[in-house]
Amino acid sequence: MTNDIKEMETALPVAPLKIAALESCLDRGKKVNDYIVRFRQETYNTSLNSHLFSSYKQDNYLIDCSCPRFGTGEAKGILRESIRGADLFVMVDVCNYSLTYTVNGHRNHMSPDDHYQDLKRIISAANGKAHRVNVIMPFLYESRQHKRTKRESLDCAFALQELMDMGVNNIITFDAHDPRVQNAIPLQGFDNFSPAYQFMKALLRAEPKLKVDKEHLMIISPDEGAMHRAVYFSNVIGVDMGMFYKRRDYSQVIGGKNPIVAHEFLGDNIAGKNVIIIDDMISSGESMLDVAKQIKERGAGRVFVCTTFGLFTDGFDKFDEYYERGYIDRVIVTNLTYLPPCTKNKPYFVTADMSKFIALIIDSLNHDIPISSVMVPTDKIHRLLEVHNSKI
Repeated sequence: MTNDIKEMETALPVAPLKIAALESCLDRGKKVNDYIVRFRQETYNTSLNSHLFSSYKQDNYLIDCSCPRFGTGEAKGILRESIRGADLFVMVDVCNYSLTYTVNGHRNHMSPDDHYQDLKRIISAANGKAHRVNVIMPFLYESRQHKRTKRESLDCAFALQELMDMGVNNIITFDAHDPRVQNAIPLQGFDNFSPAYQFMKALLRAEPKLKVDKEHLMIISPDEGAMHRAVYFSNVIGVDMGMFYKRRDYSQVIGGKNPIVAHEFLGDNIAGKNVIIIDDMISSGESMLDVAKQIKERGAGRVFVCTTFGLFTDGFDKFDEYYERGYIDRVIVTNLTYLPPCTKNKPYFVTADMSKFIALIIDSLNHDIPISSVMVPTDKIHRLLEVHNSKI
C-alpha cells in the first residue's frame, strides 16, 4: 500500500475524476466516494499548486445522475452536470432486485436486463464528452451465459462488445464466472479482481481464535469451476484442499439447468478440521448447502462459507435451518451486490465490505499506475495472517 501511495503522489491523474453511481449501487458509491475524498485529503503532493491538479482534491466526486421512467416503463438517462473531459467511472449493480418501477400501473422489480439498459442510458447521456469511460460492474452481466452449447445466445460476449462500441474504455468486474469471456474484447481493458484478502479479513475478524494451519483448517471447492479459487487460497495460507464435483442428470433440464444427482468428494480426510468452502456465488444455495452437509457428515469441525456474490434467489429459510442444525457456522459474503436488510440480523452472516477496495482501484486507474499489487493480494494476506497468528 505504501508503494501505491508514493506512486499516486508523483503521478498525474488521467483527467478530473467523476463517479456516476446508478441507483442500484448508490449507497456503495457514496462509501467509495468518501474513501477517495479521504485518500486525496491525506495525500501530500508537492505539485498540487499546478493547474493540472485544480480539480484533484474535492469534497465530492459523485455526479448527479438518474434514469427516470415514463408510465409505459420506458426510461431515459440524465446527467445533471457536465462530465466534459472527465475520467468517468460508472457503477452499477445488475443484481439489485429491490428497486421497482411502474408499467401501466403494474409494479415491476428491476431485473439484470433493466439495470444493463440503465447503464447504457447513462453512457449514452455522456454523449462522448468524457475523456474516458470506465464501467464498474461487480457481477458481470449475463456472466453465466458465457459460452455456447448448440443453438444458444452468447449474451455476455455480446454485452461486452456492445459496451466497447459505445465508447467504454475499461470494464472492472469481480470474480467473473469465467474470465475467458474477455476474449470477446481482446484489445480492450478488462480487469477481473478477487476479494480473497477481504474474505480472510472478514473471517478472522468474526473468528479471532481460528487456527490457520494444516492441522486445523482445510479449503474446499464445491465444484470444479471454483477450483482455481480454492487452489489459490490453499497455497497462500498453506493448508490442504479438496473438492466436490457435481454429478448431473443430463437427460432433463429443470429451471434452465441439468439437475444435480449427487456431490462426489475428492480429497484427504477432513475429520476434525475446520473447513472454508469458497465459490464465486450463491444463487439458490442448494448446491452449497448440500456440500456443507456432506462435509459435516464426514466429521468436519466448523464450516465457513465464503462467496463473492450472495444472490439468495430462494431466500434464507434453508440457510437458517442449516445454521440451526449445525451444518454451517458462518456465511461470508461481499457487499458487491444487493443484500437485503434481514442479513444484518442473522447470527451466521458476515459482510466483507468492498468499498475501500473499489476506491483504491478507481484512484489507481485515475492515476494510470500499475495495480498488480491490488489484483494479487498475496502479500497482504500473509501480513494479515502474521498479525492474526501472533495474537493466538
